[in-house]
Amino acid sequence: MIYLDNAATSFPKPPAVIAAMVRFQKEVGANAGRSGHRLSIEAGRILFETREGLARLFGIRDSSRVIFGMNATDALNLAIYGVLRAGDHVLTSSMEHNSVMRPLRNLEKAGLQITVLPCSPEGLLDPGDVSRNTRVNTRMCILNHASNVVGTIQPIAEVGRICREKGILFLLDAAQTAGALSFQMADACIDLLAFTGHKALWGPQGTGGLILGAEMDEGRISPIRQGGTGSRSEFEEQPDFLPDRLESGTPNGIGLAGLLAGLNFLQEKGVEEIRRHEMALADRLWRGLSEIPGVTLYGPPNPAHRVAVVSFTLENLSPSEVALRLDEEFGILCRSGLHCAPSAHRTIGTFPEGTVRLSPAYFNTPDEIDSAIQAVAHLAREKPWTNARV
Repeated sequence: MIYLDNAATSFPKPPAVIAAMVRFQKEVGANAGRSGHRLSIEAGRILFETREGLARLFGIRDSSRVIFGMNATDALNLAIYGVLRAGDHVLTSSMEHNSVMRPLRNLEKAGLQITVLPCSPEGLLDPGDVSRNTRVNTRMCILNHASNVVGTIQPIAEVGRICREKGILFLLDAAQTAGALSFQMADACIDLLAFTGHKALWGPQGTGGLILGAEMDEGRISPIRQGGTGSRSEFEEQPDFLPDRLESGTPNGIGLAGLLAGLNFLQEKGVEEIRRHEMALADRLWRGLSEIPGVTLYGPPNPAHRVAVVSFTLENLSPSEVALRLDEEFGILCRSGLHCAPSAHRTIGTFPEGTVRLSPAYFNTPDEIDSAIQAVAHLAREKPWTNARV
């Protein structure tokens, strides 16, 4: 089996991640912040160290501004529903995931105004479009850092600077880049960062959250769920301090223990070192596929301009059929279709069938990439094709 679906979730996980989760379940198991006994305190320590690790990774001094949730979708919902109101105007791009577009379209029914900024066929946004489309009631700009469809990395520093100058909140969807790219929130003027733990942070599924930048006034975001926090239990009102103001209910202790181990793995290997390996694999994959007649590749050819995602179509075979045959005949696991981002596929011209997406990661090898190229070439040889198009 060759796993090339890391843009969906990274696999396999580092052994230390699994060990940390087993240890938590066998030796800790308690609910952080709900009791005063030693196991509850140990669970709380794990959560605190995980917050601290995330804060260091993104350059945040106060780790209480790291708000845990289920995933990036949960975090985006908190940021969108917690900030935006009827009459507000939002800027976003044509490359966004449905985790952004569906909450926005829902709020649009209640009076939210949305401008979707067009991107190039390679999925790139012109930062000037943010400035040119700002209105007096523009409250937020939402942008994915890298496309889950073609991997295109957006110019977030330029966008963030424009947003800061215009007094607009900048919400970054870092589902594909948290852990995959090295960046600091302050450098890109990011006010709100949504991340998931189960991709390039090497944690388990069911982990993620929202990070509030140092310039973000916490009073501008309201909780979308309220309840038990283990603090100020004498009051029936939600606590007014972070992270409790925006976190309620029993935390995913076992998952966050795994995420902490994933962060430690990331720190040990180095984000840049992992990035170099993944860029080399993605470039090898792109170059190999580009030589196959009948293959069309999407996104920027330069691996430095995208994360390790390669999307393609094969002439006369649907993406779903290609992916099924890669799995059943060659043991190559990937994803096909619209990748929960129909607007992105309209932008690159692959709607409604979508593409085949191959996404290598740190644990993949050059030999596996070569096997994937050979498998696609085998499918392409079944009929006479035209030359590859990029």
